[in-house]
Amino acid sequence: MVSDDHADILALAEAFDAIERDARGLVGGLTATQGVWRPAPGSWSIAECLDHLATANRVYLRPMEEAAARALQRGRVRRRPALPGLIGGWFVRSLEPPVKPHFKMRAPKKIVPRESPPLDDAVRQFFATHNEMRAFLQRYADIDLSGVSFVNPFIRGIRFSLATGLHVTAAHDRRHLWQAWNVRNALHASNQRT
Repeated sequence: MVSDDHADILALAEAFDAIERDARGLVGGLTATQGVWRPAPGSWSIAECLDHLATANRVYLRPMEEAAARALQRGRVRRRPALPGLIGGWFVRSLEPPVKPHFKMRAPKKIVPRESPPLDDAVRQFFATHNEMRAFLQRYADIDLSGVSFVNPFIRGIRFSLATGLHVTAAHDRRHLWQAWNVRNALHASNQRT
């Protein structure tokens, strides 16, 4: 259990819990067919948004886990709260919804979602990555998350602190859940017209 004096870690855990509640609301009552519905050719379905998040979270967590395990082994103890630095904080804010048109980016090839994955599988995979994030927070709450860096798997030559990586993951989740809610709203509007 994370200590109550680690308010930053508790806030990150609550952020992941809030994201999960939002995701449960998003998929509640959806059929498998509705989960793979796309509002336009080339756009993503709700299942694809969740599949993208599950894949991205795993790809991001892998180098974070390696760096954290090394830091733990070397005794890199916590020195300050797990908050992103100046550049990391800017990057986190740039990911937050609503997405501005000039901040839209194509997903890196390694995290493009599967085409029309089954909704229940995408949901299960997404929630599994949140269990991995919570386990990471539990395991590494006492290391220097703001002082230990990892190689960003998407931006060549860039290193982020583990704290930044955790905040980026949460912001990225919120970004694509916002996108998926827009798909659900479009689905609802489409059903109203028919």
